[in-house]
Amino acid sequence: MIALTRNERRAALLGGAAAVGFIALAIVIPVAALLLSGIGENASTTVFDSYLWRITHFTLYQAILSTLLSVVLAIPLARAIARRPDFPGRKWVLRLFVVPLGLPQLVAALGLLTIWGRQGVVNSALVGLGMSEPFSIYGLSGILLAHVFFNLPLATRLMLMGLERLPQEYWKNAAVLGVTGWSAFRLIEWPALIKPAASAAGLIFMLCVTSFTLVLVLGGGPASTTLEVAIYQALRFDFDPSRAVFLALIQIALTVIALSLIAIFGGREETSHLHATGIARPDVKGGWRSLHDWIPIALATIFVLSPILATVVSGLAADLTRLVNDPVFWRATATSLGIACVAACISIVTALFLIRARLGKVANPDDHIENLLRRAAGASGSLVLLLPPVVLGAGWFLLFSGARGSLALPLAIIILINALMALPFVMRVLESAYRTAMHRNGQLALSLGITGWNRIFRIDLPALAIPLGSAFAFAMALSLGDLGAVALFGNENLTTLPFLLLQKMGSYRTADAAGLALLLTILCVGLMAIADRSSNSGGGTRS
Repeated sequence: MIALTRNERRAALLGGAAAVGFIALAIVIPVAALLLSGIGENASTTVFDSYLWRITHFTLYQAILSTLLSVVLAIPLARAIARRPDFPGRKWVLRLFVVPLGLPQLVAALGLLTIWGRQGVVNSALVGLGMSEPFSIYGLSGILLAHVFFNLPLATRLMLMGLERLPQEYWKNAAVLGVTGWSAFRLIEWPALIKPAASAAGLIFMLCVTSFTLVLVLGGGPASTTLEVAIYQALRFDFDPSRAVFLALIQIALTVIALSLIAIFGGREETSHLHATGIARPDVKGGWRSLHDWIPIALATIFVLSPILATVVSGLAADLTRLVNDPVFWRATATSLGIACVAACISIVTALFLIRARLGKVANPDDHIENLLRRAAGASGSLVLLLPPVVLGAGWFLLFSGARGSLALPLAIIILINALMALPFVMRVLESAYRTAMHRNGQLALSLGITGWNRIFRIDLPALAIPLGSAFAFAMALSLGDLGAVALFGNENLTTLPFLLLQKMGSYRTADAAGLALLLTILCVGLMAIADRSSNSGGGTRS
């Protein structure tokens, strides 16, 4: 808890109440619009529609398979990287595994098509080897491939952190006792892996359940459609509100389940009172016996790097000069940057209000209203994860009948949704940094009589400059690559870079799409690199 004066505490609580109210309205209004629009004569028929349940079944099926593949493949990969802490290029491999986090899904889909598509590198090689039925990237196989591309690096990094927390004494004792191989994995590594593995599984399941862009591009037809894509199709093409409502409610239920799994199994890691004295692994052997470590590292690096390189190579082969001189490109770029900048600002201000209200020292522990507000401020940051962008957008779409006669209204809705989607990540970047800065400077500021706005501008904000820059860059990158909200409201007057890229792909202008993908990748990955570098140099900004 941070020390505040009475006026500062009152202001923090009012700010927190305003932020909680803002989030509540931004969620309740579209959900209410969904519920009201779904009450109709054909509601009972829609509930028992076989198509609806088939879509639900496929959503769960692909999410479970994607989660299992990502987590199971990440276990030997994380072990291999942990066992070889000094191999050349280790730092760059781990940095490579950060890139999918900032890579727009539409760009990744284009890169995967270049490698794994019908005329891609892999299928060309398979045909050259005499195989008559090349790998098909469309349908379930393509969805699983894309999800593993994004989530394998994430799961690996989470598990690697668990393994690297193991004290050196464990390995010394194992070497003395002769514990190696399967016994070492079962007794030492698996207990360190199980918590991050469960946490990664819950997070990946939620990401795959709410997957939209990858399924839209790689689904290949009605047989491989998820709830999010079905909601989009029901509103954008069929305008069937009842079907969209029930699909959205099922989607919300699935995200609640996923978040519950994260809360149950993804808690704090157990820590040891022992201390690591080095990074040597007595159980690790060299020579040919190290192949079982090098092979998964090499294969994973090639798997993650190849679509990124394909995007770069294809983009450089495009007519970038013509693309850059196209007024449509600059309108889309200006729109994307404007949306991302405003959404990032809203997300950061909301996060600061919530954090300040949550971390302020309690004046009266028996004040139930104040305690309730603090708990609400803490929960609001994660509450938005219950509603994916397409579900929120569906509610606003129904409320304003598509908002096709206006430009300002859909623009505001897209900004609002992007700000909410970035909020949990922004809070994760800022909260620990805010707590550290206030514990370091709070009492000193009070003793010097520096309070109110004077304290905020002279003490708090300068101390948070680096994490604020990191959160801003991170939120902008997430917004720049988002397609979920703009897919419902986008048109010739409201075009973002991802929406323009989707249009190029839909009209089979692959060269232009590759060029746009490269430019969008440079923007998003550049912002993510800034965010990651700021976090690493910020001193305790990671939670």
